[in-house]
Amino acid sequence: MHDRLTFLFLNLGHFFDHFFILIVATVVLALGPQWGLSYDQLIPYATPCFVMFGLGAIPSGWLADKWSREGMMLVFFFGIGAASILAGFAETPLQLGAGLFLVGAFASIYHPVGIAMVVHGRQKTGMPLAVNGVFGNLGVASAALVAGFLVDLSGWQAAFILPGLVSIALGFAYALLLWSGRQARAEARRSGAAARQAAVGTVQVGRSTLIRIFAIIFLTTALGSMIFQCMTFALPKIFDERLASFATTPSEVGGWAFVVFAAAAFAQLVVGYLVDRHSARTVFLLVAGLQAPLFLVAMDLSGVPALVTALGFMLLVFGQIPINDVLVARISKSAWRSRAFAARVIIGFGVSSTAIPLISFVYREGGFSTLFAIMAGIAVAICLAVSLLPRSGAVLSQRPAPAE
Repeated sequence: MHDRLTFLFLNLGHFFDHFFILIVATVVLALGPQWGLSYDQLIPYATPCFVMFGLGAIPSGWLADKWSREGMMLVFFFGIGAASILAGFAETPLQLGAGLFLVGAFASIYHPVGIAMVVHGRQKTGMPLAVNGVFGNLGVASAALVAGFLVDLSGWQAAFILPGLVSIALGFAYALLLWSGRQARAEARRSGAAARQAAVGTVQVGRSTLIRIFAIIFLTTALGSMIFQCMTFALPKIFDERLASFATTPSEVGGWAFVVFAAAAFAQLVVGYLVDRHSARTVFLLVAGLQAPLFLVAMDLSGVPALVTALGFMLLVFGQIPINDVLVARISKSAWRSRAFAARVIIGFGVSSTAIPLISFVYREGGFSTLFAIMAGIAVAICLAVSLLPRSGAVLSQRPAPAE
C-alpha cells in the first residue's frame, strides 16, 4: 500500500513538474495585450525557467544520491508551489522572469530524482515509466486548459497562484506519507532487501558499448527535447492562429491544446508496453521515423486538418519520451542513477532552453511553417542517431537480466 501511494505521489509530481513550467505559455496570450507587448517580445522572459529546468538537474541529482531522494521530492512540492505563487504577483516582465526562474529551479528536481525513484527495484521499467510519463504529459495538457480557464475566470495571476497552493498542500500530504513509511524503510535496510532491490534491472555491459549507448541517448535526448519543448510551448499560439474559426478565447485555445496533449499522453503506454517486449531500437526507429512526414504535412494546414495532424505528431513526440529513460534505467546502477538521469535532463533541457528564443525568432521571421520544417529536420537527425544503436543485446531486449 505504501509503495502504491509513493508511486502515486511520484506521478503527481511529474504532472505538476510539466504543468508549472507551461502555465506561462497560455498566460502570455492574455498578459501580452495587458502589458503592451507582442507575443515574440514577451515569451523570452520565460527563458530563465527552461534554462534552470536543465541546469538545476545536476545539483538536484547529486543531492538526491548523497542526501535523500525523498527529501528532495519534498523540496520539489513546496518549492515549486511557492515559486509559482511568487510569479503570480509579478508586476513587470522582469519580475515575471524572476519568478519563472525559481519555478524552473525547483522543477529541475523532478526528473533526476522522481524518475530514479520510479524505476528503483523494478525488473521491467517500460510500463512504470510509461504510466509516469502519461501523468507528466497530462500536466502539459492541463497547463493549457487550466491556465486558460483561470485566466478567463479570475485573471492571469490566478493561473499561477491557485496551482501553487495545491502543490504546497500535496507537499504536506507527501510529508505525512514519508513519516508513516519511515519504519518500514528502516526494516528493509536492516534486512538487506533494499540493496538487493537496487540491483534489479541493471544490465552489465562493456565500457565501449556503455559509452556508445550513452552518447546516442544524450544526442537523441537533446534533439527530442528541442522538438518536445517547441511543440508544447508553441501549440497554444499555433492553435490561436490556425484554429481561429472555432477557438477564439484563451480557454477555447487551451481546451483544444488539452485535447491534443491528453490524447497524445497515452501513446507512452503503448510505447512502454512495446519496449518491455520488443527491441528498443526497433520501437525507437518507428516512433522517430514517422515524425518528419507529419511535420512537413502540417506546414500549411489550418482548421480541422491542422488539429488532426497536430494530434498525430504529438502522439509520436510524447511516445518517444520513455525510450531513453528505459535505456538509462537498464544500464545505470542505483548508486549513481539519479546523476545519470540528471545528465540526461541537463543535456535535454539545456538544449531545449533555446527553444523559446528559437520560436520567437522563427515566428517573427518566417512563421510557424518554418518552425515545422525545422522540426522535421531534427526528427530525421534523431532517426540517423538511433540507427547507430546496437542491433542486439540485453540492453535493447525486452527482458534485461539482473546484475550478478
